[in-house]
Amino acid sequence: MPITVVGSIAYDAVKTPFGERERMLGGAAVHFALAASFFDRVRVVGPVGEDFGETELKVMRDREVDVSDVERVAGGKTFFWRGEYGWDLNSRETLDTQLGVFEGFAPKLSEASRSSDVLFLANIQPDLQREVRDQLPTARFVALDSMNLWIDIARDSLVEAISSVDCVILNDAELRQLTGKPNLFSAAREVLSWTPADRSSSGGVRGPSVIVAKQGEYGAALITRERFFSLPAYPLESVVDPTGAGDTFAGGFVGYIAAHLDDDRAAAEQDRLSDELLRAAMAHGTALASFNVEEFGTERVVRLTDEEIAARVQELREIIRFD
Repeated sequence: MPITVVGSIAYDAVKTPFGERERMLGGAAVHFALAASFFDRVRVVGPVGEDFGETELKVMRDREVDVSDVERVAGGKTFFWRGEYGWDLNSRETLDTQLGVFEGFAPKLSEASRSSDVLFLANIQPDLQREVRDQLPTARFVALDSMNLWIDIARDSLVEAISSVDCVILNDAELRQLTGKPNLFSAAREVLSWTPADRSSSGGVRGPSVIVAKQGEYGAALITRERFFSLPAYPLESVVDPTGAGDTFAGGFVGYIAAHLDDDRAAAEQDRLSDELLRAAMAHGTALASFNVEEFGTERVVRLTDEEIAARVQELREIIRFD
């Protein structure tokens, strides 16, 4: 099923103990789209400036990502982020953020993007997430990501946005901050209870039914109303750059669901995703993220093959199997 992703397209400058890159392709929408493209068609919506090169667009086109809705803003500069990681790659220091054209971003979706069955709302202002969600009222699966900034300064709007989607993907600290709950499980249960404020005009939207908690080098957890599932990160001897790992995970997770939604019996008969589909999606997201961190930015993912992904998913199956 076609996927529309709305979010940032950026240039990143990153330094880690293992090297640095001064200007590399990045942004949540880019990392998501490249990962999701292994499973289904992806349409990207986001702004770039006049400084954004055709070479960077070709990276997405080579994965058959539809970039028709990438808006080039005349006279503008592409969103830029500079950061540095120490030996603890779970934390980073932001050294510079230049919003550029992203500061006045007003998503413009073509008819094709509005017709997608699956929507991913990457980390953008919650009011914009709600506006985009309203443009795809019949989407069959909608997932959302956010960050601590929006929890701090736009929590009410973020809660409304979350209440209109099927799946919330946050890290566990953000879930606790969002809900004020002391642990991951109680925080996820709180979010699962949220429903649209105005049910009469919600168009059948019932609020989130799937919570995914990203846990960095420790993996990710999946919480639904019926089940809890946790998957460790794929063990790596060499981690070079974790930038974009969370968005790559989301791309693998949502992309896998999009590709198998029509085959999921629970989705067809009970209007919910089966545990089997969600757990397989978690494994594929985890595998994609593990490749992402092996090199800088998008360098490893653009060389990735379906066979490599399948092999790593099989290894994850062996890691978590027990009798």
